[in-house]
Amino acid sequence: MSEVVLGLVGVGRIGVMHAKNITALNGVLNPEGINVSLRLTDVAEEHARSVAAGLGAEFLPSVEALIASAVDGLVIATGTATHPELIKAGVDAGIPVFCEKPVAMNVADALPVVDDVRDKQGVVQIGHQRRFDAGYLEARRAYQAGELGWIHSLRAVTCDMTPPPVEFLAGSGGLFRDCSVHDFDILRWLTGREIVEVYAKGSNNGDPAIGEVGDVDTALALVTFDDGTVGTVSATRYNGAGHDVRLEIQGSRKSLMVGLDDKTAMASAEAGVDFPAGEAHKTFAERFDQAYRSEMEAFVELILGRRENPCTPEDAVAASRVADAAQESLATGLPVRVAQKVAR
Repeated sequence: MSEVVLGLVGVGRIGVMHAKNITALNGVLNPEGINVSLRLTDVAEEHARSVAAGLGAEFLPSVEALIASAVDGLVIATGTATHPELIKAGVDAGIPVFCEKPVAMNVADALPVVDDVRDKQGVVQIGHQRRFDAGYLEARRAYQAGELGWIHSLRAVTCDMTPPPVEFLAGSGGLFRDCSVHDFDILRWLTGREIVEVYAKGSNNGDPAIGEVGDVDTALALVTFDDGTVGTVSATRYNGAGHDVRLEIQGSRKSLMVGLDDKTAMASAEAGVDFPAGEAHKTFAERFDQAYRSEMEAFVELILGRRENPCTPEDAVAASRVADAAQESLATGLPVRVAQKVAR
């Protein structure tokens, strides 16, 4: 194959980012003579045409037209509610699919999708970009190599600098499903263990409208793994210091922190300490710029048959099970066991 043609559905904020990364792949793959081209569609036709023109991509008027144009892979960057039907459309067409997390709004809705993909032997990569971040990759390598010893504590942090629009939050499924699901995924991926129980608390001290749509602006979850290890996962929409994503791994031999660099969104209270000296990231797109690029490169390699699927629908559903349990705990105020199976 000398050319890979990707079809992109959805050109909102993250869709435009994917579109730019796709069109930049030629520079990555050129040594082997492989070209990557982009076709895209969105219900916001005028905006989509503008994005396509700016990137030298081709606009098509519908998902059906996009798939019928014989693309080699389908990239889904639309709202969560549309993910199941679009995944099905790509799998039915026999083409590999990349879909932003999650598979569906909740696990119960995701399981039929997973079954359908498996039954049809489809190829679907879910977008958990932290698996491609250099810091997380190094932490996983160090742990698997035994350099940390056994883990006694994990502390994961995801902090947005400012909240997204309330309209988005109303359909996001809640802070744990929207934000912390990335932490739940990376904790499973890094440790190789399952989270079996969650106890969550949350608060709303920012925009009252966030509470009015049933969400919280700040939350903390105590998670317990299947071997008894404990950890915390915290998230907020109001981290004025900047976008802050970190993971602290404390082991019996050594401790590591992912995300501790000159752009870390915090300051030391100790005299004479001026680290970090850089300007903090403002958004997730800046924080994970290279990870998103590597993620899309991996999808092309998956299409070409050069690598295993780096994040399957089953992986994504496992993280979503934890997020569902966290949302339930937040609502009930009680610890919740993480379901291994969800009734249809």
